[in-house]
Amino acid sequence: MTQEWTQYLSKAGAQFENNTVIHFGQLDEERQQALHGDVITDLSHFGLIKVTGSDAKTFLQGQFTNDVRQVTAKLSQLSALCSPKGRILFSFRLFKRDDAYYLLLPRESVESMLKRLRMYVLRADAKLEEVSESLSRIGVAGANSTQRLTDCLGFAPPIDVDASLTENQVTVLRILGTQPRYLVFGETLQNLWECVTQTAHPAGAAVWQLLDILAGVPQIVPATAEEFVPQMVNYQVIGGVSFKKGCYTGQEIVARMQYLGKLKRRLYLAKIDTATVPQPGAALYVATGEQSVGKIVNAAVHPDGGVVVLAVIQISRAEADEIHWQSQQGECLQLIDLPYSLLEYN
Repeated sequence: MTQEWTQYLSKAGAQFENNTVIHFGQLDEERQQALHGDVITDLSHFGLIKVTGSDAKTFLQGQFTNDVRQVTAKLSQLSALCSPKGRILFSFRLFKRDDAYYLLLPRESVESMLKRLRMYVLRADAKLEEVSESLSRIGVAGANSTQRLTDCLGFAPPIDVDASLTENQVTVLRILGTQPRYLVFGETLQNLWECVTQTAHPAGAAVWQLLDILAGVPQIVPATAEEFVPQMVNYQVIGGVSFKKGCYTGQEIVARMQYLGKLKRRLYLAKIDTATVPQPGAALYVATGEQSVGKIVNAAVHPDGGVVVLAVIQISRAEADEIHWQSQQGECLQLIDLPYSLLEYN
């Protein structure tokens, strides 16, 4: 986050904690607006990695779960970097802007991902650098967000999920959501923020996390790195993995799970009646066993009370037993239908 952008948001009422906007003074109202209105969110808690060079596409293609060849100025994608055992180390969104590839991922994961990727560059003409301070990034969501962005940008944002568009040095990505949601990137976004906030409510990072969870989109953080293969977090359903692209790190394990194995765990959306937000990686249990049957992936406070979570749970247990957080006698998870089809599991 640049100093100029920080100062601008501070004047707009932003409250910061560890360089993250936690709220704009009305957290409860921000959460309500996320469900029933339009919100705009600073996304500086996500970092950016830029990849350039004549071998950038080929290099990234050999590392990521998705088909990098499909990423263009008009199409972004969810993707992941796996360990040789096929477990997700980092999840991110990949997009293209000015002939360079950009990875959007949690800020706390940027340094370790750069280190991991640089291990494999070798002689490839591929330059990797953190550019979190170079591009501002905001999220806009809500029923009226498409029209509001059209009015404020002077051009219509992309309509289809994963579509991308860059005009006047501003890049807009449509992403999965229960209502229209957009990621916006630009060197300076103050004018856009001022325009959108005429009708949209500014909100903190936790509100964007809430919208990701309700959309069924998981975010792998350091606490859950190497815990899940892509199919466990529904990546084959939400467009985060390609089974036709060829080799990449961990590909053999991921493909074997898809074609020869039986998926025993998957991602669930659930609500817990608690005032305490579970941490990523927290264990889940059934009342009759001491062994964990799942883990929390992400969690956020829900405006109607309690918290909502994305959790990877043993399918057989989720279908037959009550799932408890923290212990065999802990709070129960109330499973909720995800906003996308899971027919692929049948």
